[in-house]
Amino acid sequence: MYDKLRLFLKGSVLCAGMIKLLKSLTLVILPVLTLFLGMQIGMTRESQKTEKEFSALEESFAGGVGSGVLVSDPKEEVDISLVWSVWRLMAKHYIAPEKLDTTKMLHGATSGLVSAIGDPYTTFMPPQENKEFKQSLNGRLQGIGAELTLRDEQIVVVAPLKGSPAEAAGLLPEDVITGVDEKDVTGFSLGDAVELIRGPKGTDVTLTVTRKGEGSLDITITRDVIKVPSVESEIKEYDGKRIGYISLNRFGDTTTVEFEKGVKSHLEDEVDGLIVDVRFNGGGYLDKAIDLSSMFLKKGKVVSVARREGEPTHHYATGRPIAPDVELVVLVNEGSASASEILAGALQDNGRATIIGKQTFGKGTVQEVFDLPGGTSIRITTARWLTPSGKDLGKEGVSPDIEVERTREQIQAKEDPQLDTALELLTKGE
Repeated sequence: MYDKLRLFLKGSVLCAGMIKLLKSLTLVILPVLTLFLGMQIGMTRESQKTEKEFSALEESFAGGVGSGVLVSDPKEEVDISLVWSVWRLMAKHYIAPEKLDTTKMLHGATSGLVSAIGDPYTTFMPPQENKEFKQSLNGRLQGIGAELTLRDEQIVVVAPLKGSPAEAAGLLPEDVITGVDEKDVTGFSLGDAVELIRGPKGTDVTLTVTRKGEGSLDITITRDVIKVPSVESEIKEYDGKRIGYISLNRFGDTTTVEFEKGVKSHLEDEVDGLIVDVRFNGGGYLDKAIDLSSMFLKKGKVVSVARREGEPTHHYATGRPIAPDVELVVLVNEGSASASEILAGALQDNGRATIIGKQTFGKGTVQEVFDLPGGTSIRITTARWLTPSGKDLGKEGVSPDIEVERTREQIQAKEDPQLDTALELLTKGE
């Protein structure tokens, strides 16, 4: 009996000890478990939140927020939460927050929006680029002096400007720029490539270009202030006759007045013929091309502008020509583009001039410039140009009536078989 009681008491003591030990362990383990559970709950919620964000991004990337139809008011009809989601993620996670320049990011996002359509002539222009674009139309430039475009994702030379460092260094139309100062520009946007090429007067830039028939070349150009005269005019004596020669370098603000002055001066000198040279002329304003064409046409269509809706708008000669009968030749080459092609195409289709040289560049679209806040602007392709006969200048360009080659070596040697052919035609009537 005594032994049983002793065992019972001993068991009670052990139970009491176990209970005390369990209580002590609970006091230690419970906070740890609570902390662990809290972390798990927090991580689960964060994971769910992240998963939700990425689901929204995934839906946006998959086009789930778009209808696939043309929208008239993107602000109301398009969900751009993707942009804000990305911006918030960058602001929250990017390792160098000091590099998150709001203005640059906004301009970059806008540039990306515009460039996504794949039209090299539809571009967003930040303040500096917008300023330089407007200066170019007024004949004030700084850099190498060449018009560039983006074709098939390649940076292509449209034309070096007359008297420019680019022309002096031997840059030619259709040269494909693949590198700038040994930096590969493959896949670059036109704006990014131009930024690399620009620089202070007196500094050098080396362009790596691919040229048809010659492979890869390195051309070093010394940047300078470029002053491009709109019109240059002179009398050329050839085989006993006097031929008026007008070099038209751009279609800018003052072109109509300068060109008309040059034509009238030649008519007063009673020239035997007139040559209008639009080689290496990258174009300019549409209305200037119509003005110049009208100086030689008594009547007729100059150009048609085909927009995305409705019938094409036709532009006709003004009916007030100043030189409707003088024998006329227009010189063109691979660097003749845009307004140059309108002029050449109008005079060719109306049977008013003989076109001599090489096939033109084929830039037959209309861009309108819209000014935006902060000194920025956007240039948007709004229409296509058609010659009087209905030829799409963007697809076909202008084919010369008389095709004459002028090689790079001839250009460097100041030899001009295209001009010589024009002079022979006007003096001998062949």
